[in-house]
Amino acid sequence: MESGQDFLECERGRVFCLLMMSGGLFGAFTYLLRGNVFCNAQTGNIVLMGMALGEGNWRQAAYLLIPITAYGFGAAISEILPISVKKAGLLRWDTLLIGFEILVTFLLGFLPESAPCQISQVAINFICSMQYNTFRQAEGIPMATTFCTNHVRQFGIHIAKGIRKKDVSYITRGMQHGKMLFMFVAGAVAGTVLGKYFLGKAIWGATFLLLIVFIDLLHADLTKEKGMLERIPRGH
Repeated sequence: MESGQDFLECERGRVFCLLMMSGGLFGAFTYLLRGNVFCNAQTGNIVLMGMALGEGNWRQAAYLLIPITAYGFGAAISEILPISVKKAGLLRWDTLLIGFEILVTFLLGFLPESAPCQISQVAINFICSMQYNTFRQAEGIPMATTFCTNHVRQFGIHIAKGIRKKDVSYITRGMQHGKMLFMFVAGAVAGTVLGKYFLGKAIWGATFLLLIVFIDLLHADLTKEKGMLERIPRGH
């Protein structure tokens, strides 16, 4: 990570660790309890849509447009709303987004098990898209918070470079990606265990993690970063 302390709270590694853990929990929750799908990203859905088109299953292909569209809509919203939020000058967009995620996940926990899986799927598609587009760099390192493919790649690349060049800075950076992978797996483990005992209310595990992040960001907005609400995080 970059040296120095000139980072917004929303760029801190500890924030990204908790968001990664909630991302792992989302993945386990939707796969085990809400239709055997992963809603954190859309690569799988796009592949499935292509397969459906190849098989002439037009209805299935059209159905898969729902989560893909929800994901795209979430990204668009997360590009438009921060402008209005910044003008208001009360809280940062990052903080408000986490507050919105808390509300969504809290309400999802009240859905009966008989409710259509698509409700949870689309809701999680939407918030994961906004989170992915909002939280982009952890203390100077580009990172995603809702899936981990690039973390696996970056971990391998930096460990290899560190060994080849005998430069510990590459190892250190690689380990930051390794830490995110660990948190993602920990979230998936927590989601699996909670789902076994609490079924749909397991999503409240993510609510709890997001609440910790929200309190941290809100405190920063109201205190040490009160005069920096218009500052744009790195990567935007």
